[in-house]
Amino acid sequence: MKISPATKGLIISVIAVLFAFGVYFLFLAKKNYYLVDNPTGETYYFILNKGDEKIIAAGQMLKVNLNKGKNGIQVFDGKKELLYDSAFVVNKNRGLLNIAHQDYYINEQFYGYGLDKDSLLSARKTTVIDGKKYVNAPKHFNKLYTDEFYYNIDEDYDKIVKNVQKVESRTKIFRKVDFLNYYKEYYKF
Repeated sequence: MKISPATKGLIISVIAVLFAFGVYFLFLAKKNYYLVDNPTGETYYFILNKGDEKIIAAGQMLKVNLNKGKNGIQVFDGKKELLYDSAFVVNKNRGLLNIAHQDYYINEQFYGYGLDKDSLLSARKTTVIDGKKYVNAPKHFNKLYTDEFYYNIDEDYDKIVKNVQKVESRTKIFRKVDFLNYYKEYYKF
């Protein structure tokens, strides 16, 4: 059977498109997941949605499965004494469970060509952390659950701008100590 040049071209282009999608989904696509984080020096036990008991050690983070909609959690201290039994609502495909109710900060970083970062930052409010003002209005968070960010605590901001023709922004959630270290490194005043 003889294949015409047009058919060969079509087959090659379909293979190239499938290869490009495969590379994207295997290596470049952002994964969606939920994290339970414990930035404290304590160990906690928790039960999500009446499932199995899990343990999270000091300084550890753990990927968990959550359902969209209402979820429940029971949190116990290191002696397995109940600290609280609570419910929260999941709306997005990624989120952070702050079982120790510690301080986190959600920061917005701007991307784009011809970006005047100084004017953007000066137009935004400041946030006071430990008596010091921080520009760019990082949002304080210490409740049980949030999904109001793009990058989770175990992810970094993009290192390169991906052909952004206009000014865009991405948000990232940080543990308090990690945010203060990031701020010192990124905002050099």
